[in-house]
Order: sequence, then C-alpha cells, then structure tokens
Amino acid sequence: MADRIILQNMVFYGYHGVFTAEKELGQRFEVDAELYLDLRQAGVNDDLEATVNYVEVYTIIKELVEEREYNLVEALAEGIADTLLGVFALSEVVVRVRKPQPPVGGVMDYFAVEIHRQASKLNQL
Repeated sequence: MADRIILQNMVFYGYHGVFTAEKELGQRFEVDAELYLDLRQAGVNDDLEATVNYVEVYTIIKELVEEREYNLVEALAEGIADTLLGVFALSEVVVRVRKPQPPVGGVMDYFAVEIHRQASKLNQL
C-alpha cells in the first residue's frame, strides 16, 4: 500500500538511555512516523473520520517520549510502533528515533533506529 501519513522530525525532551547521566539530565530526541493506511475515502469524502488524526498521533508519541523512560531507543521505537498499531487502523508503521547527542565521545550528527512493523490480521479487521 502506498498511502501514508508522515509526521517528520518531531522533537521532544526525554530521559532515555543506559547511562545514569542520560536518565538524570535528559536530552533531545527526534521522531519520525510513517503511518500506512488506505486514504482514498478520506480524500474522496474530505472526512476526518476516514483517516487518522495526526494531532492524536503526535500526542501519543509526545507522551511516550516525554513521560516514559526506556534504556534503549530501540525500546522507545518499539513502544511507539506498538501503541500506534494498537490505537489506529493501520496496516503498517515505520518509526525512526534519532538521538542527536549520544554520549559516544566523538563527533556525529546523530544515532538513529528505524523499525518497520505491520499490523496483525486481527488489528486490520
């Protein structure tokens, strides 16, 4: 399916990481989400009920990043994907989480994780 809703470069402040300083001081996290679903009816009928309200998606991701704590960005990405697939009628989701200032002792743009998850057949009914 080629239809998708894209939320690109959402920026939040969270307390995720393996090191104590990361959990105490926190840091910036950048998140992208691609939501795959059939958007034909929403486009034809100009109907919000036939699509996913991206304000709700943003709010869910914000809560997960800012109010929960994970050791790994992999776990944060998995939590986001699992929650979005559980709440919305999506066929697939792609989640990217970037950590712009990872404590690696060197210069880099960011560290990132990208995961692709598909809805179970039960979620699509």
